[in-house]
Amino acid sequence: METLLAALLGILLSAVFGAISDRLPGRWRRLAPAGLVVSSLLGLLPVLKTLLQGEISAFRLPWGVPGGSFSLLLDPLSAFFLLFVLGLSSLAATYAVEYLEAGRTGFFWFFFGVLTVSMSMVTLARNAVLFLVAWEIMTLASFFLVTFEDEHLPVRRAGWFYLAASHVGTAFLLLLFVLLGRGTPVLDFDLFSFPAAETLEAGVLFALALVGFGVKAGFVPLHIWLPEAHPAAPSPVSALMSGVLIKMGIYGLVRVLGFWSVPSVAWGKILILVGLSSGILGVLFALAQHDLKRLLAYHSVENIGIIALGLGLGVLGKSLNQPLLAVWGMGGGLLHVANHAMFKSVLFLGAGAVARTTGTRDMDRLGGLLRKMPWTGGCFLVGAAAITGIPPLNGFVSEFLIFCGAFHGLKAGGLPALFSYSVVMGLGLIGGLAAACFAKAFGAVFLGEPRNGAEHAAREAGPLMRWPMGILAAVCVLVGLFPGVVVEALSPLLRQVSGLSPADFSPIKETMTGTLEVVSRIAFVFLAGVLGLWGFAAWRARRGAVAKSVTWDCGFAAPSPRMQYSASSFAQPFTDFFRGVLRTRFPPTVLRDLFPTESALHTKTPDVFHEELYRPLFGRLKETLLHGRRLQHGRLQLYVLYIVATLVALLVWSRG
Repeated sequence: METLLAALLGILLSAVFGAISDRLPGRWRRLAPAGLVVSSLLGLLPVLKTLLQGEISAFRLPWGVPGGSFSLLLDPLSAFFLLFVLGLSSLAATYAVEYLEAGRTGFFWFFFGVLTVSMSMVTLARNAVLFLVAWEIMTLASFFLVTFEDEHLPVRRAGWFYLAASHVGTAFLLLLFVLLGRGTPVLDFDLFSFPAAETLEAGVLFALALVGFGVKAGFVPLHIWLPEAHPAAPSPVSALMSGVLIKMGIYGLVRVLGFWSVPSVAWGKILILVGLSSGILGVLFALAQHDLKRLLAYHSVENIGIIALGLGLGVLGKSLNQPLLAVWGMGGGLLHVANHAMFKSVLFLGAGAVARTTGTRDMDRLGGLLRKMPWTGGCFLVGAAAITGIPPLNGFVSEFLIFCGAFHGLKAGGLPALFSYSVVMGLGLIGGLAAACFAKAFGAVFLGEPRNGAEHAAREAGPLMRWPMGILAAVCVLVGLFPGVVVEALSPLLRQVSGLSPADFSPIKETMTGTLEVVSRIAFVFLAGVLGLWGFAAWRARRGAVAKSVTWDCGFAAPSPRMQYSASSFAQPFTDFFRGVLRTRFPPTVLRDLFPTESALHTKTPDVFHEELYRPLFGRLKETLLHGRRLQHGRLQLYVLYIVATLVALLVWSRG
């Protein structure tokens, strides 16, 4: 624990140094990100030891805050999330050095370091007051990073949107911990008293946790901040937020669920319903987007839904005393946390490289970038294949585990079997729609002919931006090729979240690793076949055995970019089919001539929850609160009267 705390202190000192680095010569400015990277890598040593060996270490100091104590604990669950907090922070910091090479960056590095430390403290805190303080610092630091480019009005709007939503979630968490800590002088987690899971009181606590942590995670319909904040933030911040920050909501939910050794069956069903709605609606809204980063943001909602499906199956397994269902479900959900952190980060970093060199994120204005940016395009392709669950990549492994858990759930019969069946059907639908969405995204951005001339200025990113993308893409491949090794490494974590003894867990682990070894062999054969065919084709081309000629062009001697699919036209069949959900708008096209030479189609798909739920709700709330302005009339003597009346009321209440 001491090594980890020293690493966090190093990150914090680097952040403070970053705050003053703008006053220093150019080469000295890189000391702040260098300190962040080195300290993060140092902190990974005790984290990996705990994750692999299951060792638990604690640290405690007195703290004079009412109900508070500086109580920290590093267990396998904390270590699992810390692995991605520190690992992705170091990669994102490396990427940001080149991404932000121009301008004043001290402000950025200060809040970047504070965000990394606060997320780490969230996973380590074992006191409610300390947890909420770290949670609030995490929210504020990420708000300032989202609004880094605050000279743009949409960025400021997205930042305030995110801050307001986050504080609504924090209000639910505050109430949750107040109820859990009733009657305890110190709000330490191990002093909490928990009602039986099937009681109404426990249901209220679960609902508070689901909403409070669900806002940060991005569950539908609590997700509305996410597609606003991710596109507004700098790309390394988007990668960190999507890869790690929203997972703090998943961490908090798993931690609170762990307070009950036998959770309620209803909680598992609710998580499955939340997962289905988030996964299906997230990918549908992603299909309708034209902004590349906004598309990726909605895919975060989709993948959070997949994680919720796995956790829901795991809770069902624990509730029904079915260890196989519990381990496969929890294992698939938590492994998807890791996999999503990797492939979504590489996708956001790739999108940042594209936007930085072309000056646009509009997919309808991009195209043909693979020729100019082969490294970025290749890494983006790996991430796109992984997020759609295509073997032999990591996204397939975690979704395969959830599928296996759902098949085990079918044996339970009754209502649990119905929910397991819905998981199977939902995952199949999500996977198909995700494949269509990333065929659109990769094809529109990297393939075909350029659409607006932006490709002439396009160039491959520098090494500090390329290598983080390459490392993440390589990890996506390695996890897909060696899934048994990964599950073996996560054994202490899976044993902790499933609540099984080593004797009961061991045969289940052997079954999982054995099944995944078969998957691994099939993946190797598939990859070897693809590489063999590619090598054979390249060999024939070098020998001149392959002749090159133009294809049949249907009478068009000089095809132009207007003859190829745009991102909008590619997705139109899907958006038309689901128009009852998406509510896509088609602004009318005015034809000014009898024989028009040009026409264009522009569509817009606003978030239906934002437009039809939250906007009217908060609009009415604003109108109601405006009536309270009558109390603010500027008469000082009446303000004093308000204070006296309040004091009298408090005295009467205290006497009672």
